[in-house]
Amino acid sequence: MASSLTKDSVSPGTPGSEKTFFGHPRGLATLFMTEMWERFSYYGMRALLPLYLVAPGGLHLSATAATAIYSVYLSLVYLLALPGGWFADRVLGPRKTVAVAGLVIMLGHLTLALPSSGTFYAGLGLVAIGSGLLKANISTMVGHLYDGPDDPRRDGGFTVFYIGINLGAFAAPLVIGTIGENVNWHLGFALAALGMALGLAQFLIGRRHLDTRSDVVPTPLSAAEKASTLRKGLLWLAVAAVFYSVVGFSGHYTLNWVLVPLTVLGLVIPVWVIARIKRDKSLDRVEQSKMSAYIWFFIAAAVFWMIYDQGGSTLSIFAESSAENSVFGWEFPVSWYQSVNPVLIMALAPVFAWAWLALNRAGREPSTIVKFSSGLVLVGASFFLFLAPLSIAEGGHKAAAMWLVAIYFVQTVGELTVSPVGLSVTTKMAPAKYASQMMGVWFLAVTAGDATTGLLSIAGVDLNGMGVVALEATLAVIAGIAVYMYRNKVKSLMGDVR
Repeated sequence: MASSLTKDSVSPGTPGSEKTFFGHPRGLATLFMTEMWERFSYYGMRALLPLYLVAPGGLHLSATAATAIYSVYLSLVYLLALPGGWFADRVLGPRKTVAVAGLVIMLGHLTLALPSSGTFYAGLGLVAIGSGLLKANISTMVGHLYDGPDDPRRDGGFTVFYIGINLGAFAAPLVIGTIGENVNWHLGFALAALGMALGLAQFLIGRRHLDTRSDVVPTPLSAAEKASTLRKGLLWLAVAAVFYSVVGFSGHYTLNWVLVPLTVLGLVIPVWVIARIKRDKSLDRVEQSKMSAYIWFFIAAAVFWMIYDQGGSTLSIFAESSAENSVFGWEFPVSWYQSVNPVLIMALAPVFAWAWLALNRAGREPSTIVKFSSGLVLVGASFFLFLAPLSIAEGGHKAAAMWLVAIYFVQTVGELTVSPVGLSVTTKMAPAKYASQMMGVWFLAVTAGDATTGLLSIAGVDLNGMGVVALEATLAVIAGIAVYMYRNKVKSLMGDVR
């Protein structure tokens, strides 16, 4: 990326003479490359995960078990973003936390690369922990590069940063997926470790270009708080170790002893966090009203992500067994479907940004509520569309690859009406007291959605069954219509937020 750094043609030492990255602070190049390689490792492993779980050469699990593991893993990644943010705020600061996160993720992928089912689950846990630590803090460091929220370069900087995310997500299935599926599963996981190693090296080399605020621990723990936190953590760890030792040695242990508690946590914690904020008596009437409105968006987002994230599990497992994964006679690995979404995001995001601005100038831009309801209807429509290839497969034929591409296309359009809008409305409606925590609350909507999918799978529900797919599609469409019908009530609760 060094070739894309430019130098202003002014004398050294004058304002604006420092090297830049597409006109942005040079530290953005460091964070761009770090995130690109981290996403390369994360999405590459994620593309392989459900396929490895069901493959005869992998763990050879049932589709329901694979979907449960995949969904619980995703819910954990987003759930751990909350303690990841807390760890940076109270212990290490964002920069050191991201360095630790990169190391943990790399070790996790290396553990996945070992040919053992026992170490495989340990590797998944390490990647989830590392991803939670990194996800909560690297975006914070991007913000540190700019002079507050009014810096005119800020939005553009985040746009460049998110291009890095999608570049990594696009390339990962093409490289890691191909090697994992066609050569060796564990070599694919090792390539994910290499990707994270490159990202970590880039981060450590370029850390001097980051803002000094990224080294600050905003609210460090006192000595007494450190001792108390460590004591409580060790106590809970000991309780878990004793409990699972008893279950294991008594011969009753199954994977559900881990999956069920994690799934329940993924549902209970989001509800508990929202309820705790809502019950806070120190919030004024306007903030309370906005939180009441936010609950609508939170539930809608959970329904959306419940269906959307099955693109990497339910759809992928269907493609592996029941789709004709070829175009004009040219066959491709199943994991390549996971590159469809990021390439569509890169193609369509500028179009959506232009369209919202054009509609805004004409006074016709849809409200946040209408955008949200549209996203829900679209994700529901994608699963109604899924019924067609399911029907073809039930007739004993292979479904064409373009059916799946069409489903991913509809879901991506839905994502572009929900995800950016959700991030924006979260910052606008956050009570001042919880301003720094509310982004973690938004991630909890993903946790709740994926935990719901995991719970259904643990219960033995076949998510590739036509009845279940039709039910999920109907639920999403009804939720979208309900949000739209109650839009005036929600608008009144939102106050001055539009």
